[in-house]
Amino acid sequence: MKKKNLCKTLVKTMCIVLGILILALLAYIVYLYASYYRIEDNQELVVEAPVDDTTTGAAAVLATDTEYSAVTYNIGFGAYLPAYSFFMDGGTSSWAESPETVQYAINGAGELVKSLDPDFALIQEIDLDATRSYHTDEYEMLRNILPEYTTVFAQNYDSAFLFYPFTQPHGSSRSGLGLFSRYPVSSALRRSFPISTSFSKFFDLDRCYSVSRIPVDNGKELVIFNLHMSAYGNSDAIRKGQIEMLCSDMQAEYKAGNYVLCGGDFNHDLKASEEDTESCESWAFPFPRTELPEHFAFCLDLLSTEEQAALWNSARNADMEYVPGVTYTVTLDGFIISDNIECLSYENVNTGYSYSDHDPVKVEFVLK
Repeated sequence: MKKKNLCKTLVKTMCIVLGILILALLAYIVYLYASYYRIEDNQELVVEAPVDDTTTGAAAVLATDTEYSAVTYNIGFGAYLPAYSFFMDGGTSSWAESPETVQYAINGAGELVKSLDPDFALIQEIDLDATRSYHTDEYEMLRNILPEYTTVFAQNYDSAFLFYPFTQPHGSSRSGLGLFSRYPVSSALRRSFPISTSFSKFFDLDRCYSVSRIPVDNGKELVIFNLHMSAYGNSDAIRKGQIEMLCSDMQAEYKAGNYVLCGGDFNHDLKASEEDTESCESWAFPFPRTELPEHFAFCLDLLSTEEQAALWNSARNADMEYVPGVTYTVTLDGFIISDNIECLSYENVNTGYSYSDHDPVKVEFVLK
């Protein structure tokens, strides 16, 4: 009789625990859907004056036949030091190692950009307030490291608390991308990329690009697109939709007579051809060059075959620590230019992924 009562009690307890877990899961799913929102498309962005307004700076407008430079750099929210691996890539960690390593990585990345001395810096994965980076305001850090630059910040996403992995929940994230310009930006806009509408949207999050306008002395504008395309969606429809939208906007600016510079993390294998799809990682498909509108080209496609082959790969897989010659590497970052811009030099900067799972890419160019 006692055994029977004990069994009943045990079964009842297990049912209660299971019921609580199911209710908690349902409540969490309701929370995810209730808190999810997409940042509005065509959102006007704030152009912020340099932190150091005592610097004389450059001329108020750009000029033709003058050499300029731009750098694109995904700083990986200050987490990806060489020993770091990320859970969404098959690694182990969901947060940066510590607040101190975030400070070290952001300072290192900012000083690296400063040493490259670009006229324009396009930086992705800048956290404003995120569990994964210990709520460090990385944008403010970068503005103080690069005080002479006018800046534009486009928030990529403001995600709900992700309670996964269970041992160290990824948490909530407010993150985005920033343009740092030595020249005054007349206006800027945030464009929302098409993304997944399925449950996977909670992992791929929002995606966007910013469109910033810098006046040129001939009455035209240099229009800079700063982007971060989807990585984990693995959807042909989303990939196609994002590329079509970007190309349409770039083409419209060219037809208006403007110069177009588009840089960032494309999350496509920029060295591979479309025929190499089967040999590429699922998260790094070749960028379909046939989708680019007339008058546009990737800068690396303007290099010789030998120069392309010699380019350092701009990103590493974060499924493991970085081990030279072992870790998978690929070029995800780069620039597209319109044919009224001449590419003078192009470099994938090799730091051995010292401050991020990406390394910077630098281009020098002239407006024709």
